[in-house]
Amino acid sequence: MAKIHAIKHRIRSVAKVGQITKAMEKVAASKMRRAQAATLRSRTYAASAWEILQRLYQMTPSSYHELFAKRVGPNRLLILFSSDRGLAGAYNSNLFKLFLAELKDRQPAPQVIVIGRKGADFLSRLGNAARVIGVYADLYAEPTIADVQPITQTAIRLFTERAVDKVELIYTDFISAARQEVTRRTLLPLGTSTREALIGQNLQETTFEPAPAAVLKYVIPRILEVQVYQAALEALASEHSMRMVAMKNASDNAEELSDDLTLLYNRARQGTITQELAEITAGAEAIT
Repeated sequence: MAKIHAIKHRIRSVAKVGQITKAMEKVAASKMRRAQAATLRSRTYAASAWEILQRLYQMTPSSYHELFAKRVGPNRLLILFSSDRGLAGAYNSNLFKLFLAELKDRQPAPQVIVIGRKGADFLSRLGNAARVIGVYADLYAEPTIADVQPITQTAIRLFTERAVDKVELIYTDFISAARQEVTRRTLLPLGTSTREALIGQNLQETTFEPAPAAVLKYVIPRILEVQVYQAALEALASEHSMRMVAMKNASDNAEELSDDLTLLYNRARQGTITQELAEITAGAEAIT
């Protein structure tokens, strides 16, 4: 009898867990749809803005803007987009795996700006392997350009002051609700390796108003902000997608476990009834 009561208690517990994960799945699905819509709305604009920036790089000498400067120093700034909450499957662990690969056999320790409490907790356990210079929590509720401006401004300042030689973004790129990819992307320095082949002709065909330096001084920070903002949107959509899938798997597992426990309960109950009938029959035969 005690075994039957224990199984019934576990069935109720599993059912409650299943209800919770089902509710969390629906919430994550709703947030994922909103985040996905925001990501797709701005993706084309962000990609076009980045192409414009590459063309500006090709059309102007590096002396026109300090963010065009190529440096080979080892100092890096990594901007890591993690989550504030867990229960998102392998979302954070995949990010941390790539981050640790970036640290391997590289000196000195990079400076890090981390978005999300999970990333901050992870980096706190690494000790001197990474130097955290900024932590941003609760950024993902409804991220805006204004939210990422301090991050972008810090990256630009450190690069122009030569405190770092390279700035990279580590985030999860949203492909679809079922597929997300951890991505490492260079933000600074700007440009490609095609400057030498294109600069002469393009300068002859291009006119800047009021002047190249003035145009670049205004445009470049804005476009960099857009790139960081888009990375935040991609990360947010990926997080909600992975949480939705994780909660769906948990709900399916809870339902399957509940079915198995119900079958076990019925078997135990049937065994108890059979035993009681046998005892009654034996007692009746003893009386007669």
